[in-house]
Amino acid sequence: MIQLLINRIWQSLLRLLLQRITLVLTLMLCVAIAIAISNMSRLSSSLIESQAVQNAALNIQSLTQAFDLYSAAAADRAKLVPGITVTHAYLNTKGAIPLPSTFAIELGEQISEKNAEMSVRLYSNYPYPWRTKGGAKDEFERDALNFLKENPRQKFYRLEKKNGNTTLRYAQASLMKASCVTCHNTDATSPKKNWEVGDVAGAWEISQSLDNLVTKTNQSLQGTFAMLGGMSVLGLSGLTLVVGKLRENSRNLEHRVKERTTDLAEANTELEKRNQLIRQVFGRYLSDTVVANLLESPEGLKLGGERRKITILTSDLRGFTALSERFPPEEVIHILNLYLEYMADVINHYQGTIDEFMGDGILVLFGAPIAKEDDALRAVTCACAMQLAMGGVNEKMKTLGWPPLEMGIGINTGEVIVGNIGSEKRTKYGIVGSQVNLTYRIESYTSGGQILISEQTFKEVGSSIKIIGQKQVQPKGLSQTITIYEVYGVGGRYNLYLPKEEELFLPVPQEIPLLYTILDDKQMGNPVFYGRLVKLSAKGAELQVDIPNEVPPKLTNLKINLFISKNSAQVSEDIYAKVLEKPTIRGNFYINFTSVPPSLIAQFDNLYKIISQKSN
Repeated sequence: MIQLLINRIWQSLLRLLLQRITLVLTLMLCVAIAIAISNMSRLSSSLIESQAVQNAALNIQSLTQAFDLYSAAAADRAKLVPGITVTHAYLNTKGAIPLPSTFAIELGEQISEKNAEMSVRLYSNYPYPWRTKGGAKDEFERDALNFLKENPRQKFYRLEKKNGNTTLRYAQASLMKASCVTCHNTDATSPKKNWEVGDVAGAWEISQSLDNLVTKTNQSLQGTFAMLGGMSVLGLSGLTLVVGKLRENSRNLEHRVKERTTDLAEANTELEKRNQLIRQVFGRYLSDTVVANLLESPEGLKLGGERRKITILTSDLRGFTALSERFPPEEVIHILNLYLEYMADVINHYQGTIDEFMGDGILVLFGAPIAKEDDALRAVTCACAMQLAMGGVNEKMKTLGWPPLEMGIGINTGEVIVGNIGSEKRTKYGIVGSQVNLTYRIESYTSGGQILISEQTFKEVGSSIKIIGQKQVQPKGLSQTITIYEVYGVGGRYNLYLPKEEELFLPVPQEIPLLYTILDDKQMGNPVFYGRLVKLSAKGAELQVDIPNEVPPKLTNLKINLFISKNSAQVSEDIYAKVLEKPTIRGNFYINFTSVPPSLIAQFDNLYKIISQKSN
């Protein structure tokens, strides 16, 4: 409704302008001429002032040079000749010549008498008693002496208007020379006897009338204005002839525009419906930024990619595969949807691009399709927020009668190929490169609740994140070890920290025999090892192997089965765990449970409660 009203108002204004185009052009031309005249007048005034100041400075420079020449070549040399006296009263003294300052004052008076438009004056704050007119006689001269005393190397001038006449008054410092200092400081009649070389002795002033310059300039401008007016009339006449033809063309175009506007409105409606449908369909599978990139960029749907430095985050639920085997498919999907809904909200909050849901795993990009300076920091902050959000997930799980979930997160920064991958019929926005595989490897070293980042990501985020430890690992496919860091929080404006829980391992009353196998990429290895559970914690245990050399490598995944009794070969359901780096005695190692059957959870909880009470 508002858009329609705006269109009608605009069309009415356009028609009015077309009907009165000659009047509009005339008014615009008059305004332009007025602006031009104003600017030219202002420019001419500025030029007159600048030229007058320059002329005054040159005149004072000439007077100063004459003063210096007379002082050095005449007065100073005459003092050495017998019979010649240098005095202010030279007219009344036989064989006398004037003092340099007397010479300068009288030179200025003669110039002023012979030039009606310019006057020259030399004055001081310390005139000799016989110089009745040697001091400042008005406000300008007092201001000039005060200013030049503080700024002897600068100029002081002012434009004064009186009785319709404009006068430039320009003053410049007269500095005390070495040849004059002794004379002034030793003369009994001198009003000041502590002169130093470079002191401001007085001020030269040039007063010049600008009226003649202004009159000549205005006469020149009048001719220019007349020429502009004539050219404007000729131009306006030509425009009037053209306007008639333009009006005719305008009527034809208006009719065509109405037809095309109707067609475009229908096409835009259809296009908006199509884009809305695309957003609804693709928005369920891609992030808003990827969908916007596809819709707004004509090249967005083309196959291919570009090399770009991004930060990759991948997460995975610990022991979810074993958990899913114990629940009906419908409940597994319900659990997954609950977990992914929480995680997707957090990821979107920190502007991550969800590239893929892989069962219980999530692949998130920071820096694609839109790169930002803080991609790495937002990725680590997002990981902390995701781990904190697991508290809400597990509260829901507990309400629904399901076991709690634990998640591990790996983060890496590096160059990948990012773009549209697939065929013309089926395309996926994704990433390819060795850095993606490295991110998955880093995530595989995590236990539930952990965040591990690569060294490159650590360098990108700097001191903003808080590290609880670091370790050297050699992921599969790499020829050398790398350093990974465990994050427990982010400071600064985000201020997110994971809760620190010190795990307490307590000895069990009776060792529990068991067997275990090592999982390689979630595939069971062939060897079977035997040992005993000797200590228990809320989330893990300490195991002891029968053969000390058979302690599994740190950070490996295990499948464990407890023997029902010492003399029985019957074993419990599968328990999955990860070997920790926590040091202990030879032949022992610590584990963190990643998946425990419900029946054993209750048994472990009950046992840990009993031994905790005994230890207290």
